[in-house]
Order: sequence, then C-alpha cells, then structure tokens
Amino acid sequence: MALSNSFLAELAAAFGIATEFWDWKGRLTEVTDDTVIAILAAMDVDASDPEHARVSLEAHRLRPWTRLLPPCVVMEQGTSRTVQVHVPEGGWVRVAVRLEEGGFVDVPQVTDDEPPRWVDGALTGQASFALPADLPLGYHRLQATTEAGQVESTLIVSPAFLGFPAAMGEKRAWGYAAQLYSVTSEDSWGVGDLLDLADLATWSATQQFAGFVLVNPLHAAQPVPPLEASPYLPTSRRYVNPLYIRPELVPEYAELDERARNRIAQLKSRLKKELAGEALICRDQIWTAKLEALRVVYDHGLRPARRMAFNDFLRREGRSLTQFATWSALVTRYGGDWRTWPAELRRPSSPEVAAFAERHVDTILFHAWLQWVADNQLRAAQSAAKDAGMRIGIMNDLAVGVGGSSAEAWTYGNLFADGISVGAPPDHFNQTGQDWAQAPWRPDRLDELSYAPFRSMVAGILRHSGGIRVDHIMGLFRLWWIPEGMSANQGAYVRYNHEAMVGILALEAHRAGALVVGEDLGVVEPWVRDYLRRRGILGTSIAWFERDGDGRPLAPEAWREYCLASVTTHDLPPTAGYLAGEHVKLQHELGLLTESLDAELATAEREREAFLDALRERGFLTAEPATTEGIVQALHRYLVATPSRVLCAALTDAVGDRRTQNQPGTDKEYPNWRIPLSGPDGTPLSMEQLYRDERAFRLASIMNGFTAPLGVPRSETELVV
Repeated sequence: MALSNSFLAELAAAFGIATEFWDWKGRLTEVTDDTVIAILAAMDVDASDPEHARVSLEAHRLRPWTRLLPPCVVMEQGTSRTVQVHVPEGGWVRVAVRLEEGGFVDVPQVTDDEPPRWVDGALTGQASFALPADLPLGYHRLQATTEAGQVESTLIVSPAFLGFPAAMGEKRAWGYAAQLYSVTSEDSWGVGDLLDLADLATWSATQQFAGFVLVNPLHAAQPVPPLEASPYLPTSRRYVNPLYIRPELVPEYAELDERARNRIAQLKSRLKKELAGEALICRDQIWTAKLEALRVVYDHGLRPARRMAFNDFLRREGRSLTQFATWSALVTRYGGDWRTWPAELRRPSSPEVAAFAERHVDTILFHAWLQWVADNQLRAAQSAAKDAGMRIGIMNDLAVGVGGSSAEAWTYGNLFADGISVGAPPDHFNQTGQDWAQAPWRPDRLDELSYAPFRSMVAGILRHSGGIRVDHIMGLFRLWWIPEGMSANQGAYVRYNHEAMVGILALEAHRAGALVVGEDLGVVEPWVRDYLRRRGILGTSIAWFERDGDGRPLAPEAWREYCLASVTTHDLPPTAGYLAGEHVKLQHELGLLTESLDAELATAEREREAFLDALRERGFLTAEPATTEGIVQALHRYLVATPSRVLCAALTDAVGDRRTQNQPGTDKEYPNWRIPLSGPDGTPLSMEQLYRDERAFRLASIMNGFTAPLGVPRSETELVV
C-alpha cells in the first residue's frame, strides 16, 4: 500500500527516499510508513504524524530561501549552470567566481520570475545567475556581495568526460585482482603486505605483461586487536591499515643497533612458530607482534631530514590525521567503540579530548607515524609497478562505507545518519537481503560540508595509485538504508547527489591521471550505467552475470567497451569452485537460500552448461572431456574476445584456487577475508611458489593474446647482449 498521507510522501520525495522498489524477481514492492518515518528521523526530520510531517515539509521548502548562496554548486565543464541567490526584496547583489588558481570571473544575472516569499517575517526575493560553461576545472569559490557584506560557497567544476588515462594510450590493459592479505611471501609476517604488493606488481608486469594489480581496500582497521577481518568494513577510508607495513622496510630499521634488531627478529620468529599449521590468516596475532616491532623502530627516532619529511606529512594532513591518531590512542585506552566511551570523549572537539591529547602526545604521534610509513610504502609499491612497465600500476578499491563505531563516525559526528545501517535488498545470491553494518553519510550534511570528506578520501586514495575501483558505485546515486531494529528487506533506497559525487570522483581522477571503475553489479537502474558511460567511468562486467534477453550468455562482441571485464569477483568462489556449484552448497549450509538446494543446484547446472555450450560454439573450448583448468582458460578467452578495454583475471583463478574469500550475508558463520591464496589442493601458496606456477603463466598467455604459452623464467639472472 502507498504511504498513508501526502505530507509524508512529499517529505520522502524531498529527502530522496524511494517509496517503492523492484525486487530481484521483478515484483514492485512498496515501502512502509514506519520505514520512511524512521529514515526521516535519522535526518532530524520529524514525520511521526501528519501534522509534524506538514510542519517539517514547510520548513524544508523554505530552507533555500534562508541563505544567500547554496552551500555547494557542482557543474560539468562545457555546460552552463544557473544558480539562485536569495536577498531581501529590493536589495542588490553581485556574483563572481574566485578561481582556485587566482583571479575572478563575473557572473551575469539572468531573468528569474519567481515571486518573493515571506521568510521569518522578512520579504525575500530570488535572483538567478548563469555560470559560464568555460570555467576551468577545479574547486573554486562562488562569491555573492550585497549591502550587508560578502558570502562565499563552494563551486566545483568537473570534467564532463574522464575516459582512459593517457598512460593507457589506445591499447587494452589487463591485470590481476588480488586480496593482498592473502598473498604472503616467505619473509612476510603471515599476511600479505606492501612489499609483497610491490613484488606482485613487478612479477605481474615483467613476467606476465600485466598492466595493473587491483587490490582489496587497504583502508585503516582498528589500531589494536580484535581487528575486523573485512576490508570493506574499515574504521577510516582516508587512511591505510598499518597491518600492511613491512617493518624491515622502514628506513630506520637499518639504523637499529643489534639489540633492537634481535628483538624484532625474536618477535617474528615467535609469531611464525605460533602460526605454523594455521589454516587461516590470523590478523590479531600478526598485528600484535608487528605493532610491537614497529614501536621498536619508532622509538629509535628520526634523523633530521627524515624528521622534516614527517613534519611535512603532519602539516599536509592536518587536523584529519591528528583526529584519526587521537581516536586510535583513545581506542587503546577506552575500547574500540567510541559510543561506549565516557560522554565527554565522544566528540573530538571537546576539552576533555584535548586534555587527553596533551597527556598522550607520543602515542598519538606514533599512530600518525604509522600512517606516514604506510603512505611511503604504498608510494614505493606504485613506483615499483610503474618502474616495471605497468601502464596503470596499483588500482585501489574504495569501500562503500564505515561502521558506526569507526574513526570516521567519531570524527564527523552528525555527518552520519544515526540508527541506520547500509545494505542491499534481496537478490538472487542473497535472497533475504544484506545488512553490511555500515553507517551511511547523510546527503544533506554532505552538501553542507561541500563534500569535503569525500573529496579528501578520493584524493588520498589516488595519491599513490593509477586507478580506483569504487565498490557498489550505485552508492554515489542511492544506498539501501535499513532502520535499526528492522530486517534487511524492510529498508528503502535513499538518493544522493550523484552529479556532485561523480563529478568530484572524475575531477580527482583527472588530476591524478587515473582510471576509474565503478562496480555496477546487482540491482542497478539502467540510466545509471548510461550516465556513468557518458561521464567516461567504466562499469563492471562479470561473465556469469552477462546475459542476453533470452537468458543466454551474452555474446562477447555485445559486451561493453567501457568496463572492467572479468570471469568472477571476490563475492563469488574462484571459477574452479563456481563451476563445482560450491557457492550454492555453501549458501545452503549457511541457511541463505529461500529455494531448495536441489532447485538451486539444478539452476546453477543449467547456467554452467549454457556457458559451456557458448564456449564450444565459439571454439574456445575444444578438448573433451573438459577439465576445470581448460574451462577456466576458455572463459578467459571469451573475455579476450570482447571489446572491453580493461580485462581482469582473479589471481585465485591463475593458481587454481577453489575457496571463496567472502560469502555475502555472513559474519562469523564463514571465515570471510581470512583465506590464504592456495593451489587446487587447498595448500597455501607463497609468493615464491607463485613466481614459478605454470598454471599462472598459461592463463597470462591467454590474457595477452599469445598463441604460445609463456614459459616460467629461469631463476638465474639473464644478461641480454
């Protein structure tokens, strides 16, 4: 049934709350009053009854008239934009743009026939001004001058079209997708780190001729155990998880005396003994040992030039880093959820937090130092990738959001909707819906802040990478909000200003010379893909999901050019496991299916056979009986036959791994994000073994379009004469 009163319906529309959605079976489903009222309350809007809804609606309509300028205006370069200003009726106003690089551009006034309104007892008029289409790209200031003085707001001019970075030229690029934590070398601390990333990029580029390595989000986790295993549920998307630091790679390690080095060696040796025989990645034990080792290095101190560099990092990062480091220090004292701390410590601006910071300066500096070290090692990984010949290099992943107990939620406070979590409505693979336990940004607060948190986050991620994959890019358009106490299928979509957020993403990527990929899988409004294509942002195509109108595998020539094309993704098993229907069996074991196991297995078998038929028809699969590796290779030949400009192979597929890294809709029921990279028999595979894995070289030959397979390189140094 529709919403119970017209005021509630108008409020929902005004705040971007969808009152219906299409479910995964194509059924139109309506959202209830209770859901809409709860979501509005999370945005400080009282719609608890029709009268309160009427008052709230009138206040919302008048709000633009209470300010001279809108807080933020975003426009595409090459397209003019009209902006409205509000002044006392009969008053004068002049509007200009103060450019980011200096100078001013006057903005002409245009006709506006909107009649004046009474606002707080004063008659207020509206005037319109036409921003010129040829403004330069950047973050400018919109300036309005009246009799009462001058007011400024933010004006963002973004590229109308981003496209491929110049480094790619006209060529196609392919690369590996890897969960970094799962890719460990013999000399690492039991978890893949930033030195392993540099080495993986070097091997991929020089031995496999890949153009990039796509990694899981490297966002910051908790500063002390227990650590959240999911890289998609971080504490901050602006900063890096120091778990990925290699202590021996810190320059000060080379300056340590014998006693300090022995201490670090003992920590590492003891850790390796503790981890011997462990089937999963043990983040808590690893971070406990690594944290102590890093403290030994930190306590050594910095020589003058290194101190200058660290101080410059602190200055450039400013308050954002200081608050994150302060939160980290507070966590070590009061626990991981700031919402349970003493009330006076729950706001970063409180005098009590300032007093705590004065008493714990060294601890706060240590956490800031960890970010500096991680930043340097991430830069080194990207440099290694580019030096090895990668045209893109490291492609970082941007998670959808953070949890309510996170550093971001503490730092930004009411930027986040209270009592709301983000997830997804029911779909074929998660038929009861998903609750990701993430706290959503409020669209209205983002606008008030001129999207500064989003701008800072994207710029930080692109600082040392050649590309960015935006997980669930529909989140820049709308997110599925689930009120506290309700199930995942009782949520509603809430819209964001996609023109602003996509515009900022394009502007930052343009400045960084980076590629942008949007993960547009699942329930996506068709116009969203059209919009992203128009803006030159790639989508994501997964072989298993690409179907034509009759439900058959989409012919390779019908795939999109502007997409990252792959066979599988991290939310599915590696292809070997998918072919065996292990995803269906796992979902059944975990109680995630709404249909019977036999019915779902039969559906999976039909899908598998349909794809095998398509592979045989195209001549990509000729050997009979077909082996698992043969099918995996044939599927990647299918990818190569598409027009997609960017191709991606899962590193797990390259080595014949079978186990899924993540089963959506689960938390502790399955060891998500803790599976080491393994061979076909489930035995963990080290980086050193990967270097000589013949299966990986066979797959790389296909991705490169070679007629003969690449050979495993000799171990000795070869001199070309």
